[in-house]
Amino acid sequence: MLFKSLLPSAIVAISTFISSVSADDLPPIEIVGNKFFYSNNGSQFFMKGIAYQQNTADSNSTFVDPLADADACKRDIPYMQAVDTNVIRVYALDTTQDHTECMQLLQEAGIYVVADLSQPDESINRASPSWDLDLLKRYTSVVDLFHNYTNILGFFAGNEVTNEVSNTDASAFVKAAIRDTKAYIKAKGYRTIPVGYSANDDTDIRQSLAQYFACGDDDERADFFGINMYEWCGSSSFTTSGYSTITKDYANLNIPLFFSEYGCNKVTPRKFQEVATIYGDQMTDVWSGAIVYMYFQEENDYGLVSIDGSGKVSTLQDYNNYKSQILQVSPSGVKAADESSSSLSPTSCPTNTDNWEASTELPPTPDKDVCNCMSESLSCVVSPKVKSSKYGDLFDYVCDQIDCSGIGANGTTGEYGAYSPCEAADKLSFVLNLYYEAQGGDDSACDFDGSATLQKAQTASSCSAILKSAGTSGLGTVVGAIHTDESDSQSNGSSTNGSNSSKTTSGSSSSGTSAAKKNSANSNSAMTLWTKIGAVGVSMVVGFGMIMM
Repeated sequence: MLFKSLLPSAIVAISTFISSVSADDLPPIEIVGNKFFYSNNGSQFFMKGIAYQQNTADSNSTFVDPLADADACKRDIPYMQAVDTNVIRVYALDTTQDHTECMQLLQEAGIYVVADLSQPDESINRASPSWDLDLLKRYTSVVDLFHNYTNILGFFAGNEVTNEVSNTDASAFVKAAIRDTKAYIKAKGYRTIPVGYSANDDTDIRQSLAQYFACGDDDERADFFGINMYEWCGSSSFTTSGYSTITKDYANLNIPLFFSEYGCNKVTPRKFQEVATIYGDQMTDVWSGAIVYMYFQEENDYGLVSIDGSGKVSTLQDYNNYKSQILQVSPSGVKAADESSSSLSPTSCPTNTDNWEASTELPPTPDKDVCNCMSESLSCVVSPKVKSSKYGDLFDYVCDQIDCSGIGANGTTGEYGAYSPCEAADKLSFVLNLYYEAQGGDDSACDFDGSATLQKAQTASSCSAILKSAGTSGLGTVVGAIHTDESDSQSNGSSTNGSNSSKTTSGSSSSGTSAAKKNSANSNSAMTLWTKIGAVGVSMVVGFGMIMM
C-alpha cells in the first residue's frame, strides 16, 4: 500500500525541528551499569532506531553498503528524522569505500550507528564455527575505518549465530571475537567503543544465551546484548505478547539490553502498538529502546518506505503507523551518576544443560606470528596452485588418516588446537606435513596428485618457544597476541591516533586447559568440521538479520 511521498521541503522542515544537534555537539554514548548514557551530560539514552540496509537483489556485489552512497543518505535521512530516529543499524560495510559524507550527515542529524562487523561471506559459521585470522582482519578493518566517528555507538560481533539448541557451541567463537575486538580497540588507543551481540529469541536458550554473553571478566564479556524480537503481532499487550516474561527473565542482566530488531508482520499493515510499551515504565528500567525492522521495502515485506527505480521515496502505511506511535513516546530515564551506585550484581555464567553446551573456555586469539612460525617450519605444504574450494577434500582425506586436533576447535568441550585460529591454507599445510612425517618423510607422501609440494623448513629463533608450546601435533597451549602494527591494518586511510609503532597485547587462549586435556581432544571434531565446510574459507551467511525472510 503506497502513500503519496512526503514533500521534500516538508520533510526537511520537520527534521530540522526534531533534531538541531550539530556534528560538533553529538557526544559519544557511554555505558554505565546496564544502561546507555550521553557522555556529555549523563542523561540516559534510549534507542529509537531503524534497521537500514537493502538486500542484494539488485546488486552485482555480495551486499549493498548503505553508508557508501551519499545521495541515498541525503534522500533517506529526512524520512528517518521525521520519525525521531536516533540510531540506525547497518548489517555489512564495505571497508574499501568512503563513508565520510554519510557519517557526517548522520551526525548532523543526531543519528548514531550500530554496525555489524561481519559481512555475508566473512562471518562466524554456526554450522562449523571458527574464529581465525581472516575474520579478525575483517572485524578490525571495520573498527579502523569507523572508530573516529563519535556517532558510532557500537559494533555487533555476531547476529543470530547461535539460533537454536543444536548450535550453542558457536557462541564460544562469537565471545572470542568480542574479546579480541575489544582488545584491539584498547591496544590501538581508540576511544572506548562497545562491542556486543545480537540474538534471535529462542525460548529454549533465551536466558542461557544472554547470561553467557554477559558473564565473565570485562575484557571478554559483551558490552551490550540485542534481541531480534518478533513476539508482538497485531494488537496485543505487555503480558499477552510475552514482553512481560522476557523482561522478567532479563531483569538482572548487568549489561545494556535492547531490541536489535522488532516489528512482526504477521498482521499487516503493522500497527506498532508495542512502541508505547517498549518505551513505557514497565520496560525502560530493563530495556534501552529498540530498532524497528526495517527502512526499505523488500520482498520480505518489512519496509517502512518503498523506493522506485528512479530513487523516489514513498511512505507506506507501516511508516505512518510507526510515526504516529513513536512521536508520542518520551521515556523517562535515570542519570549516570545514580546508575553508577546501583547494586546490580555481576551476571553468572550459565551451567551446561541439555539445552546449553557452550564452554566458557574460549578459542585462542588469532596471532599471525604463531601461524607464520608454524607455516615456515613445515616441509610439506599445500601447493599455491590449489584453489581453496578444493581444500575440503584434502582435509577429509588427511584427517581420516591422522589426528587433526591441532587445528580443530570444539566450543562445547573448550578444547582448541594451537593452530585452530590460523588461515585455511596454513592449517591444511600443517596436517599435510603431519601426514608426510607419519609416512617417514618420503617424497611420495607429499604429493597428493600435485596438491602438495616440498619446501625448506625454517625455524627462526623467535619461533622456537612458540613451536615448543604448541607441540609437534599442535595440541599444546599458545597464548595469542593482538597485533596493531600498521602493516597489518586493514583500514583505508583511517586515523590511527598517530600511532605508527608495532604493538601487541596478549590475548586469552585456552590457558585454563592443561596440555593433557588438549591431547585428549577428539580428532573426529576436526574431520567433521572440514566435511561440513567443504570449501574452506567461505563462510555461511548469517549476518543479514532477517533481510531474506
